[in-house]
Amino acid sequence: MSTTATLRVRVARKALEAEDICSLELVAADGGALPPFTAGAHIDVHLPGGLVRQYSLCNDPRESQRYRIAVLREAASRGGSQAVHDALREGDVLTIGAPRNHFELSGEGERALLLAGGIGITPILCMAERLAATGTPFELHYATRSRARTAFLDRIGSAAFASQVRFHFDDGPAAQRLDLAAVLAQPRAGTHLYVCGPKGFIDAVLATARAAGWREPQLHWEFFAGAEVAARDGDAAFEVELASSGRVIAVPAGLSVVQALAQAGVEVMVSCEQGVCGTCLTRVLQGEVEHRDSYLTPDEQAAHDQFTPCCSRARSARLVLDL
Repeated sequence: MSTTATLRVRVARKALEAEDICSLELVAADGGALPPFTAGAHIDVHLPGGLVRQYSLCNDPRESQRYRIAVLREAASRGGSQAVHDALREGDVLTIGAPRNHFELSGEGERALLLAGGIGITPILCMAERLAATGTPFELHYATRSRARTAFLDRIGSAAFASQVRFHFDDGPAAQRLDLAAVLAQPRAGTHLYVCGPKGFIDAVLATARAAGWREPQLHWEFFAGAEVAARDGDAAFEVELASSGRVIAVPAGLSVVQALAQAGVEVMVSCEQGVCGTCLTRVLQGEVEHRDSYLTPDEQAAHDQFTPCCSRARSARLVLDL
């Protein structure tokens, strides 16, 4: 179960940043300073209807009086983006989690290559602010469907690092579209690659980088949405045992571990529900996991000592959980 501290914040400003993208400026409800954060950090936002969703912070990490997030209205919204766009108003008070970071800048002072696809600009823009503030050389490539769907155009255009940014619009002339092979053609020692965006965009960037000879320690990525997790043919029922009490709970083929636990009155904090954010990460004391997440590294998955119960299942008949 999550032990992340929570904060009360007020929506000080809500603005339309681009077609189907709105931003929220959040300030402490008591008027004080907010906990510090680092570039790449995110917060869990508790939304109307009991939803909890994860959003990256996109403002300058040196700011202590506000957090800024930006949210894309998803056509197939599971409720989160719809709540932000349609239900939230300036002045509303929300509960959020304290900032957490699983996408940190690596190698202070080393050159960075930043690639953002669509709303994946949010953590990448925060990184650009930090790199510019520390004088670290970087280049940012920002790919979107069109100029109208490109958030923060004015902010980037007026930034001190504007000359280091290249925009790529899918509906624009061929010459300005993102050419991954060219951008990633010459990996250099000491350069780190950071990418965020839809899964297909990240997969294409990483595949191109690896084919060009980039080393794994140079590659850093964060998904802002995962593939929809659905039941698979051949999914089997299994059991989970709660180590604290010895209680055994059955997980049918058609339910996730989180759902089965909830039906048994056991709460696990979740956010993305797609194995992306790590909010529900739970220690596994015994058993073998069938990992279906995009959060853990292959080495972490191979250890079978933690899993994301929102989507992953068991290969063994029982998992003993640290709950």
